[in-house]
Amino acid sequence: MQAPFHSQARAISAGNGAFDFRVTSALVFTLLAFLLAFSGRAEAASLPNFADLVEENASAIVEISARRSMPSRPQISDENLEELLRRMRPEDLPDLQLEDRQPQQRGAVGSGFLISNDGYVITNNHVVAGADQIQVTLNDRRVFDAAVIGLDEPSDIALLKIESTRLPFVEFGDSEAVRVGDWVLAIGSPFGLEFSAAAGIVSAKGRSVPGNSAYNYMAFIQTDVAINQGNSGGPLFNLDGDVIGINSQILSSTGGSNGISFSIPSNVAMNVVAQLKESGAVARGLLGVRMREVDYALAEVFEMDRPRGAFVDSVMPESPAGEAGIEDEDIIVEFNGHEIEYYTDLPFYVGQYQPGTRAEVQLIRRGDTQRVTVELGSSPTNEAATELATAEVEVSNPLGFEVGELSEETRQVAGIEGVRVVGVEAGPGREAGLREGDVIVSLNRLPVDSVATFEAAAESLPDEGFVQIRLIRQGQGTTLTLELKP
Repeated sequence: MQAPFHSQARAISAGNGAFDFRVTSALVFTLLAFLLAFSGRAEAASLPNFADLVEENASAIVEISARRSMPSRPQISDENLEELLRRMRPEDLPDLQLEDRQPQQRGAVGSGFLISNDGYVITNNHVVAGADQIQVTLNDRRVFDAAVIGLDEPSDIALLKIESTRLPFVEFGDSEAVRVGDWVLAIGSPFGLEFSAAAGIVSAKGRSVPGNSAYNYMAFIQTDVAINQGNSGGPLFNLDGDVIGINSQILSSTGGSNGISFSIPSNVAMNVVAQLKESGAVARGLLGVRMREVDYALAEVFEMDRPRGAFVDSVMPESPAGEAGIEDEDIIVEFNGHEIEYYTDLPFYVGQYQPGTRAEVQLIRRGDTQRVTVELGSSPTNEAATELATAEVEVSNPLGFEVGELSEETRQVAGIEGVRVVGVEAGPGREAGLREGDVIVSLNRLPVDSVATFEAAAESLPDEGFVQIRLIRQGQGTTLTLELKP
């Protein structure tokens, strides 16, 4: 009768120790390979598959093409040419054209998405602002002319409408429920490559990022999704296929994706879209304070357990904050149930409420916690940013540009002091790269808070040499060097 297997194994092992080692090693390596393979399959199974999500939602994504007319150059008749040349400055000569020219067209491509079956489309304000013609290309290659229902520059949202029915559309989700680390997916047209998908995770929430707006009404969702030029206005999906953000901005040193992109939260977008549908404009509440961050030193002085909240530098005269009893040097730590961790949180939450809303404000005053009730005023939106009291700079100013006062509303909401550039002619300003819309805060290291202080600083400039001019452009501070020539 044949001996049991374990007896044979002992015999083989006793007769050949090397064989025993080889058998044991082979079993170990086989087991390791099995475990690694199993682990790899388990890890792969835990990663999301975006294919179904893309397939279900891609038909609602659109490409936006916006065309803007560029002004044509002036036509000059032959009989007037000689006289014009005699009086014209040399720097104006390149603008002379003998032939008639039609206005040139400049195109911009962005992304968007359908939010209803009857043709409402969302995209970014900066994609379509100032456009003479807007076209929407659907996923099935149909092309429609789009009408603008409303534009909201502070939130960077535009609502468009195309004439069609029975269209595919996507639903909004709850951006407040998004957690850092959640998977997200973007679909858009980066660099004109239609309907491209890119995935990543939520990197942070509540980001305040300088943008094209003078106001700080946004707390962005930050992701590491590869967002590039052309993705602007496209949707950001969660794994349930709900839109929880609208792709708006990137931080990049090259113009391409560096893995830092910002999306408008869906909860903000829903509020804006509802108002644009109803009236074509967005109304926001106004508190009326100038504020700054609470740092460690301020927290120590005001006996706080840690730095948090918005420090009130000053309360604007006759503002809702002043009427409610808010004072200079108060620290606002809660607004209508929303905790204020950073001072940039305050204008974001205030802007989510309509003018006339009664809101409860919790603040710290000289170490004591107090509560006051404020009735919000009406905040400016697009119009206040352009309604400026302009004043020409004196002819003796050697800089070659005009400045105007900032509106009081802009000072309140943006929290800045300075003057706005309203016209740039040939001269040191243009040569240094100054642009219309720049807000100048200092000239030759002298603070500027009005046209009068700017003119005084300009009159004190030397006849020649280099001087510094500090300005805010699209929410970011920068310094230019002006070269003055005798």
